[in-house]
Amino acid sequence: MAVKAMGWAHSFPVSGGVSAGRRWTRRQLESLAWTAEEPETVDSVVLTVSELLTNAHIHAHSDARLVLTWDGDCLHVSVHDDDPALPLQRDPEPGAVSGRGVGIVRMLADEWGMKCQRHGKTVTACFRPAAARERGDGG
Repeated sequence: MAVKAMGWAHSFPVSGGVSAGRRWTRRQLESLAWTAEEPETVDSVVLTVSELLTNAHIHAHSDARLVLTWDGDCLHVSVHDDDPALPLQRDPEPGAVSGRGVGIVRMLADEWGMKCQRHGKTVTACFRPAAARERGDGG
């Protein structure tokens, strides 16, 4: 069985990159057949993109490279920044305006992980849409 994968990549600058990243992600996801049937999964992917880009901009003080890859089973959302320090799960006080990004990604994604690299790190989240699995097709 051949695996057909498709993907998209884009860099987002610290200035204005988060809102642009959300819009760009929604546009790319429109090309996948399952997204019309699973708006809640699309919203989870877009929120994850928002959190990961925000973390790259705020904590790494870095532009962020976003890669979306659909392999027929999992939509991989990967964000790379220039800071090798891995994000930490925090326990913010009620009313705190930050500190929830990692927890949000962990809650929304089917799987997630972090990897230090020579020049920075990549955080990846995987989303497995039910509609694509049920149809048995990748797109």
